[in-house]
Amino acid sequence: MHERTTNISSPEPDIRSRIIQAAAALIEQDGREAATTRAVATAAGVQAPAIYRIFGDKRGLLDAVAEHTLNTYVNDKSTRLPHPDPIQDLRNGWDLHVAFGLAHPEVFAILSDDPQSGQTSSAVALGNEVLQKRVRRIAQSGQLRTSENRAIDLLRSMSVGTVRSLLSQSENALDHGLSDAAREAVIVAITGESNVPADSGVSGAAVTLRSSLDQTSVLSEGEKLLLEELLDRISRGN
Repeated sequence: MHERTTNISSPEPDIRSRIIQAAAALIEQDGREAATTRAVATAAGVQAPAIYRIFGDKRGLLDAVAEHTLNTYVNDKSTRLPHPDPIQDLRNGWDLHVAFGLAHPEVFAILSDDPQSGQTSSAVALGNEVLQKRVRRIAQSGQLRTSENRAIDLLRSMSVGTVRSLLSQSENALDHGLSDAAREAVIVAITGESNVPADSGVSGAAVTLRSSLDQTSVLSEGEKLLLEELLDRISRGN
């Protein structure tokens, strides 16, 4: 006589995963507004009440989607071998953070819209821990010129602002040097050190000339506007 075996494992994790993946696909394709309860339920093949039972409300679902997308990035970043130079390691981390925000604008918006909610995410918590370790390494090397908390707050606010600014720019007017400039400004603020050369070449000359255009009267308004646009492009390097 064979004993009957009963599968007592709950299907809930599978349903949760299906809902998150369905919502993530909708958000990736058409933005957050497309991830309505009805649309997500249909795409996941579940009833709408299941979403409320598992996630509480739509914000809970959005947080889960953001955490799901962020986890892969954060886990990779947390296991990456640090650069021997703690300041260069911070630069590398900044670049990864900005790249993530630009590659996943909807997820970035979810995470940055509600900082209090984001703090409860395990992925955000792990990301914060990685940032704290980077800043601590700079402090231990004797190169930090402000408190660790101030440094972390500056890095968070400037990196979020940088991603938001870049996402708001049109492709034709994208300032490719903005992230580097913001990153180096923060590094100067917290360490007093920078790898930006004093002689910035053509870009520096363009910035200087652009700031002095109001002092000239030999150009028409149309010529001045055209020259301003050209100098802005040269100073940005594009």
